[in-house]
Amino acid sequence: MLGPVILAASRSDRMRRLISAAPVTKQVVDRFIPGETLDDVVPIIEERTAQGLELTMDVVGEDITTPDQARAARDAYLALVDRLAELELGARVELSVKLSMFGQALPSPATTLNEGPRGPAPAFQGGHELALANVRPVVEAAAAIGTTVTLDAEDHTTLDSMFAIHEGLRKDFPQTGCVIQAYLFRTEADARRLAASGSRVRLVKGAYKEPAEVAYQQKHEIDKAYVRILRTLMEGEGYPMVGSHDPRLISIAQELARRAGRKPDEYEFQMLYGIRSDEHLRLAAEGHRMRVYTAFGTDWYGYFMRRLAEKPANLRFFLRSMVSKG
Repeated sequence: MLGPVILAASRSDRMRRLISAAPVTKQVVDRFIPGETLDDVVPIIEERTAQGLELTMDVVGEDITTPDQARAARDAYLALVDRLAELELGARVELSVKLSMFGQALPSPATTLNEGPRGPAPAFQGGHELALANVRPVVEAAAAIGTTVTLDAEDHTTLDSMFAIHEGLRKDFPQTGCVIQAYLFRTEADARRLAASGSRVRLVKGAYKEPAEVAYQQKHEIDKAYVRILRTLMEGEGYPMVGSHDPRLISIAQELARRAGRKPDEYEFQMLYGIRSDEHLRLAAEGHRMRVYTAFGTDWYGYFMRRLAEKPANLRFFLRSMVSKG
């Protein structure tokens, strides 16, 4: 019941200031976000890949308000690709991006971005075109080092744009992935379309506050939808990415994969950094592909609050830490 309250707080500037100022916050945030800079997270990348894990990296920050901020987001991801190339880890580490961070929600008047280190960006009409123009160089750079990009799903109003950008990118970079959310009514149809396309699809339950008109509101309904959608993905032609920490859903995923005749390298599990880390290692040791979603950056608030909303245990951990620190 607290989930919707926490998600509403994730959009509150007042709550952002209050939580950011709490002395215990950094300690708890560090559980989910291992650093603010590339230099902070490189040791984590090296450690996890040495343990047999794979990663998907997210530079946090989605509520951008200017084209220059969108360009800065693009350049932050390009810098990440450059560092992965230096580490020769392109085959083990992919990228996850939110198109809102690349300007998707900016207003429609034509806007010209300033020149950045990768050259000037041309004028485009509207946020959709701007986001596509910013994300394409990241997808190109990722492909050049042997990795790829997954487009994260955000609230339901952004999805038509996200899927259109995904479809456009896959014409040149077919390995580009996308995320679908089990709690949305539309997702079963989206999964059927994507499963037949050979694309890479990450299935998650969903972490945004959505109205009852478009999304299931009860956990048991979301879980049932998750299983139905996962069956569609496993039986399809695409590459399923199982985004869940739920032991029951993980077991169901393994059984659905077995029934569909999938080998261990024909699907993968994905879990968040800082949650069920022992399970990451267990699955990898059993021969499964296990990818850790690892976020970093300074604009951590929205990401952090969604992690609290997703699971009561995360909220209890945060509240206990606050109480223990007085």
